[in-house]
Amino acid sequence: MAPISYITRTQSFSAAHRLHSKQLSNEENQLLYGKCNHPNFHGHNYKVEITLRGEVNPITGMVMNLVDLKECIKLAIMDPLDHKNLDLDVEFFHKRPSTAENLAIFIWWNFQYHFLKNDAWRSSSAKLYKVKLYETEHNVIEYMGEGDLDGEAQLDVTAIKLSGIGINSEDPWSLKI
Repeated sequence: MAPISYITRTQSFSAAHRLHSKQLSNEENQLLYGKCNHPNFHGHNYKVEITLRGEVNPITGMVMNLVDLKECIKLAIMDPLDHKNLDLDVEFFHKRPSTAENLAIFIWWNFQYHFLKNDAWRSSSAKLYKVKLYETEHNVIEYMGEGDLDGEAQLDVTAIKLSGIGINSEDPWSLKI
């Protein structure tokens, strides 16, 4: 077996959002989310680390070409999220609060989709290992693909796993059949 290595690429993006749950009253939202529930939104300069795990190819000396990893991050993260209002521009957040936890989950599954639909990337030994999202320098979320998702998100993810269904880059969680 070839040596196993972890490769990480860091990328920054800016996005606006409002923490608000449609399952709660306005008063409950204000109490729970405080100033982050302001109706005029607020923004963050996020930093995300994408870590892949895989065998070092004995011919290339790489787990995956970092140029390819950069391209996948552009497709999965930068195009749908950078300089966007998460609540208005990303359908995934029409149904759930745009918390950092939910954003990390979205990034994980959208990265998986773009990675798996590319034959060259999919054929490498690289596998997504971890998404680490910095909402601020003090608020950091890690997601490793674990746990059960809510019903609607699970349907989205199931469709992604089938790989025969695409995600529109302008509206990353609208399924095309």
